[in-house]
Amino acid sequence: MKQAIFLGLVVCVLFGTALNGLADQDHGPKTITLKTPLGVITFPHAEHQAKISDCTTCHHMGPEKGKCTNCHGDGGKAPMAMKAFHDQCKGCHKEANGPMKCRQCHVKQ
Repeated sequence: MKQAIFLGLVVCVLFGTALNGLADQDHGPKTITLKTPLGVITFPHAEHQAKISDCTTCHHMGPEKGKCTNCHGDGGKAPMAMKAFHDQCKGCHKEANGPMKCRQCHVKQ
């Protein structure tokens, strides 16, 4: 009986450690490059992940839905990607003292 309890505890610890490791993993690329008419945005995705623990804060439909422009594109019901990004990013940047001026994110190359 003691062996069964001990084995059960070992399994729980190992399973819990494995799940905790999955929760701590980063998802997606470390950086994302967006080409815009005002210049290239190099978005530090990994840095943002370190600051925001819930992916749905930015990926409101979940990251598995694919590119933002799948919904935030021409002619859809959702706002255009530029408006959605600016609303989302600038709102958060204002609270967190992040970059607010155009050329701080949009870099001419």
